[in-house]
Amino acid sequence: MTATGTLYDKTKDHTARDLGAVALWLLVCAAMVFIMVVIGGITRLTGSGLSMVEWRPVYGFLPPLTAEAWQRVFELYRTSPQYLEVNAGMSLEAFRGIFWWEYFHRLWGRVIGLVFFLPFIWFLLRGRIRGALALKLLGIFLLGGAQGVLGWYMVKSGLVDIPEVSQYRLAAHFFMAFLIYGLLIWTALSLLYPARYAIGDSRHGAVRRLSLTALGLVAITVISGAFVAGTDAGFIFNTFPLMDGRILPPGYFEDRWAAFEDLATIQFNHRVLALLTFAVIIWLWWQSRWLALVPRARRAANILLAAAVLQVAIGITTLLMVVPVYMGATHQAGALVLFTATLWLVFELRPARA
Repeated sequence: MTATGTLYDKTKDHTARDLGAVALWLLVCAAMVFIMVVIGGITRLTGSGLSMVEWRPVYGFLPPLTAEAWQRVFELYRTSPQYLEVNAGMSLEAFRGIFWWEYFHRLWGRVIGLVFFLPFIWFLLRGRIRGALALKLLGIFLLGGAQGVLGWYMVKSGLVDIPEVSQYRLAAHFFMAFLIYGLLIWTALSLLYPARYAIGDSRHGAVRRLSLTALGLVAITVISGAFVAGTDAGFIFNTFPLMDGRILPPGYFEDRWAAFEDLATIQFNHRVLALLTFAVIIWLWWQSRWLALVPRARRAANILLAAAVLQVAIGITTLLMVVPVYMGATHQAGALVLFTATLWLVFELRPARA
């Protein structure tokens, strides 16, 4: 008993510590996925993604360690469309420069798998995760495995005839990364902050629906950005707000597949979606100002507004600078930050349980 005579529940305290440890592990995994997305962006922007033309999921964690091994992977690359059509005559030393980015991208994916799987088994055996939580985490692990397969499926599309990966497969790969990241963040927040706070305001439901709308728009804008990346549509019309003096680019939506294959249409749609998302987030923030939010929810709303302003500024700068590698990678990281902030606010606005 405590000094006040109340029984102290050690089991409850132990469970809270267990769930806190699980949440911390999930946040570490989410941070690693964040880094993975940025590495993937750099790999794409440097033209390194097609440098490894074979997939060895079990033994591929070791890089070439001898001169003969380097020559072998270089000879394989020399048969690829990228070498024949883009990098013909490339030296072995130059090849190493692009090889390392793709190798590190794949290696980091394997490291994430281990960092997730080994603690998962340990927590499971110790009884710290069970039931629905265990099934949810197993599902996330399986999604991670599917992401690795999807990544190779994407790379294969650039090893056949055209030295470019399919923008459809790239968008799917990119969206899957955001999905896994979002599940990790949401699950960790649910463990850290299980309480839901009732807000005595009739506008709470409307603001929550608006936050879900913002999250959906962020997701759609992210996918449209993947199509910009997959088609290199960011390297044209490098002016803002007009597109080389026009509101609508020439040839806008001339055929039914233009939204996914015409560079001008893809870039214009991404601009419109980004500005629409920005406007909705500003309106969401303004509406949230009139709600009696707990400090953590208020902080989430303010961070979301700041992330949106920063991401728009980075996006415009990246376009005007014709997508240098460091700005393209920063813009991709900014998309994850914006997604995180939106997801956090949606989490904080959950309706209270009866």
